[in-house]
Amino acid sequence: QVQLVESGGGLVQAGGSLRLSCAASGNIAAINTMGWHRQGPGTQRELVARIVGGSTTYADSVKGRFTISRDNAKNTVYLQMNSLKPDDTAVYYCNADVTSYTVSYYRGSYWGQGTQVTVSS
Repeated sequence: QVQLVESGGGLVQAGGSLRLSCAASGNIAAINTMGWHRQGPGTQRELVARIVGGSTTYADSVKGRFTISRDNAKNTVYLQMNSLKPDDTAVYYCNADVTSYTVSYYRGSYWGQGTQVTVSS
């Protein structure tokens, strides 16, 4: 089994910064894609940022403000969020495409439990 544990959410004023972390653990053979999604009040879950190898993708709404990075040695992905806006208020979920190994290889998509980010105006 694979577990993703997020941390770093909280309450911040508009214009402030937060850094989210997501650590993967378990019988991991390889981690392919790692990313962050978010779901605000009354909205659908949306992709915020994704990293595959050295390639990154961002939602238009966060380009220039958010930076995704990854520490392969720690199986951890980070999301540095700067210049936060009230519209960034949401539950942020970590997602990872992981190949695990027990008696055989298995590739699956895993989600963290979510961490709340609230940006006050």
